[in-house]
Amino acid sequence: MSTVKLYYYPASGAARIALLAARLIGVPVQLEIVDLTKKEQYSESYMKINPQHCIPTLDDDGFILWESRAIACYLAEKYGKDDSIYPKDIKQRAIVNQRLYFDSSNLTVKMKSIYYPIIYNGVTEIKENLKEDFNASLAILDKFLEGNNWVAGDSVTIADTTIFASLSGILAFGWDISSFPNIQSWLKNCANLPGYEENRKGAEMFAEAVKRNLKQ
Repeated sequence: MSTVKLYYYPASGAARIALLAARLIGVPVQLEIVDLTKKEQYSESYMKINPQHCIPTLDDDGFILWESRAIACYLAEKYGKDDSIYPKDIKQRAIVNQRLYFDSSNLTVKMKSIYYPIIYNGVTEIKENLKEDFNASLAILDKFLEGNNWVAGDSVTIADTTIFASLSGILAFGWDISSFPNIQSWLKNCANLPGYEENRKGAEMFAEAVKRNLKQ
């Protein structure tokens, strides 16, 4: 197998999306830490491989790819032992893709509107309208999980590792999910995912950065 490098920072939910996908698929990855707190993503060497200077970035024996969900799909396509993690059936795959897009265009956007002002703009409280907006998205996720063990059906897929990695940071600083029983059950299933502990530690790093700035 070729050397698969993943440029990564553990506090980044996006980076953990790629890592959890690799762990679920079972492809060994060599982690290369890009410390965002030191702005290493702007280093000349990193900008050469990723001019967008975001993380994560995948280097699969010279094939360079960034955007975490694209990385997850690529790894599943190339290294998946079967098609359960990213189904080849067109309708099943469409559901997985819909969940991935829901995460990128909805969940992640709403989470960023909460945490970005806290970490970077000196905001010390979460506005009620932002809480309500994000909880509305959690209600949709809870509906996806109604009658299902996983977000795209009865089998675990890269949609689960993606959404789990995305949500882990905001859950780690204590977001109330008591109104979402299906999400609670799903999180118990996610505790058995490969890479769970790595993800937990990174999520806690992220949560600490938020807690430092929130008004107690």
